Amino acid sequence: MIKFDKVNTLIEKNNLDALLIMSDYNRRYLTGFTGSSGAVVITKENRYLISDFRYKAQAVKQADEFEFVLQNKGLLDFITEFFEEKKLRTIGFEGQHVNYNTYEQLDSRFNLVPMTNEVETIRMYKTSEEVSLIRKACEIADETYDHILKFIKPGQTELEVRNELESHMRKLGAEGSSFDIIVASGYRGALPHGVASDKKIESGDMVTIDFGAYYNGYASDITRSFGVGSVTEEMEKVHGIVLTSQLAALEKVKSGMTGKEADAIARDIITEHGYGECFGHSLGHGLGLEVHEMPGLSKASDTILEKDMCITVEPGIYIDGVGGVRIEDDCIVTESGLEKLSNSSKELFII
Repeated sequence: MIKFDKVNTLIEKNNLDALLIMSDYNRRYLTGFTGSSGAVVITKENRYLISDFRYKAQAVKQADEFEFVLQNKGLLDFITEFFEEKKLRTIGFEGQHVNYNTYEQLDSRFNLVPMTNEVETIRMYKTSEEVSLIRKACEIADETYDHILKFIKPGQTELEVRNELESHMRKLGAEGSSFDIIVASGYRGALPHGVASDKKIESGDMVTIDFGAYYNGYASDITRSFGVGSVTEEMEKVHGIVLTSQLAALEKVKSGMTGKEADAIARDIITEHGYGECFGHSLGHGLGLEVHEMPGLSKASDTILEKDMCITVEPGIYIDGVGGVRIEDDCIVTESGLEKLSNSSKELFII
């Protein structure tokens, strides 16, 4: 598989005897193993999945391209002895995931080489199978949005709406929410990450919901803003500006563009309308096994967008004490532009 070719290139380029993977998402990505404990060791000739007796049958079934190694003591002590037994001395490790105690124990015996974000870089490029799973997660979110528009009534709390969003996604086959669901109504809409509270939704509120589903390990992440009863002229105007900026980005973002250039497409429109200071976050981020992955689409990102990267496009405007609007879709980068994976309506809906 292509991902193993890339891992082998990492090993050869850095003159490693082995690459050690201990983080949950990278372990699952490389092996398909969904257990909660274990380590991956990849050498030039072999691939090993180390875990304890609880996961033996599961690991053998899920990680069929790996040799299962039964761990019979603490994981770190076992890894240390395994490296010694196999005469593996120069070890690549996940610099951003390994804690100090693990580093200290391994560094006292082996030559450690940090491979910070190297596997995450490989993960940026999605296979057709991964895209299919993300697409299904988006379909669940889209259908759930349609449902929630029929469910919401003035007087309900944001927490009630959050619970209904999660419950409905599970009914449609989701494993659960891909992150802590945001429901921000009225003045709380000015909080970009305003997770659901006990505030009651009132007539006249603009409501922003940001949610997503996990489906077979892959995430969706969509945001919609809508009104209850009515909205003010200013919030209607803000919704129109955000939608215009998002549609422009969806049309113009393409392979070969930097994250910084992509961000500017929407940001410039919002700035031209006088709300530049009210758009304080990036245009988007990568999406896959994690809800936030590489690449970033921000004012500081020099990462070049390429075919098969999965990204979000989510401009927003937030006005302190008044409210906010964010609109977000999930997309796959193609040779000619973006293919949208989420498809629920973005027009201003008034309940």
